[in-house]
Parts: sequence; structure tokens; C-alpha cells
Amino acid sequence: GNEELPTAVNITWSSINFKTILQWQPKPSDYFYTVEIHGRTSDVKRKCILTSDTECDVTDALRNVKETYTAHILSVRPAEMDDFEEPPFAISEKFTPYTQTVIGKPEIKDYSQKGSKLNVVFKDPLTPYVFPNGSFQSIQDIFQHDLEYKLYYWKDQSSGKKDITTKSHNFEVSVDSGKNYCFYVQGIIPSRRENRNGQESMVLCTSVGRNILDEYGTEVFIIIAVIAVAVITLAIVLPVVLCKRKKAKKARAVREKELLNGV
Repeated sequence: GNEELPTAVNITWSSINFKTILQWQPKPSDYFYTVEIHGRTSDVKRKCILTSDTECDVTDALRNVKETYTAHILSVRPAEMDDFEEPPFAISEKFTPYTQTVIGKPEIKDYSQKGSKLNVVFKDPLTPYVFPNGSFQSIQDIFQHDLEYKLYYWKDQSSGKKDITTKSHNFEVSVDSGKNYCFYVQGIIPSRRENRNGQESMVLCTSVGRNILDEYGTEVFIIIAVIAVAVITLAIVLPVVLCKRKKAKKARAVREKELLNGV
């Protein structure tokens, strides 16, 4: 009977930018799982019906992102699906997408450093949810003013990190002219108790003012100076030597001619 079937354990919600995957154990042998999503105010939605997997993408069952949900993972045999007796099931912890989904990495679209100004332009991560016109909603579209972004920046090869916050999609900060800077962007939801900080974007660095001395130090300057002195010295000495050799050759030719005439 149904009582003999194992029920799911280690049930976890994994959610980034509102794409939400439910995972559990164990792998079924002679039975299947069916997932039911229960909301406080919404109808029950069935997902991954009669699956032998131990994970289920439940994103489209959580469209009301401020709703709080629980998942019932039913252990069933296909022949018993129509029975009036309820199959054994396990219940997940509660999950509210709006307060628990992780904010993904922002995408750096463009950056530049001109003089003492560093400009960084970035793009919101997209969610799986779409507008009526079919375009994907960004996390900014969903979180609105609850979401802000922080730029962390520091002088290249330095450990002193500064930060600045914005609710727009670009930063402009004052930096030391001619010095290179590295930076990354991170989404933040200050109103949250947990998962306040999102994933960090990739770290990028500017390359203004980077010259051969920055790369290789004074040794290169000394080598270049020695070569320059050698070239200048050669340019001065070589014509003198050639001129003396020419005069000596001419004098030798005159003496030889005199000797021949004397004979």
C-alpha cells in the first residue's frame, strides 16, 4: 500500500533571479514523485507529475512572487493516482520568492576612465517572467525601489576598497588621474533580513596610464638609457674614426707616390 512508499527528505529551494528549483532525496525505485505547490491565497498547482527525478522547476507556479508557498512532494505509484486515499507526502519549508530569491550577477555593459572620473554602466539580471509583449522582466522591474546597487572600487594592486550606492544603472566616481582602478557591482536589498547581498559581477580593471615603467620598473629605464648613450657615442665617434682613416689612407698614398717618383 501507499504506507510502504518512502517520502521525500532533504527538501530544498534553490532560487536565483526568481528561477526556482525544488530538490529532494531519495531517488525513487518502484514509484514516482508528484509535486504540489500550495500558496496561502492561490490554488494548488501540480508540477513534475509522475517524475523519477529528484528536482523540479517550479518557477511558473510561483508567479505571485510575494506569496508564501509550501511544496508537497507526493510519493505515488501510477496505478494509485486515481485512488481516493491520499498518497504519502513530505512538506517543504515555507518559501517566499520576493524575500528569498538570490539576486544574480549584474552585467557590466561599459566602463571608462577619463582623467579623474571612472564611469561604469551595468545591466540588471533578467528573470524568467515576461511582460505581455513577451520581453523578459528584469529584477529591477519586480523589486522597484527595494533594489539598489553598490559599486566597489579600488586602486589597482591596492587593498583599500571604497564603495558607492545607486538606484540607477550607472556610476560616476572620482579617482586619481593616471592610476588604474578595479571594480565590481553587486545588487542589494536593504529591507531584507537574509540574502540582502546579491552575487558579485565579474571584476574588471581599467588600463589608463599604464606605461612600460609601471609594468617593468626602473630597470627598463636604465637599460634604455645605456642603449641611448651607446648609440649617441657611436654616432659621434664613428665619423671621427672614419675621417681619420680616410686622411691616413690619403697620406699613405701620397708617400707611396713620392717614393715611386724618387726611384
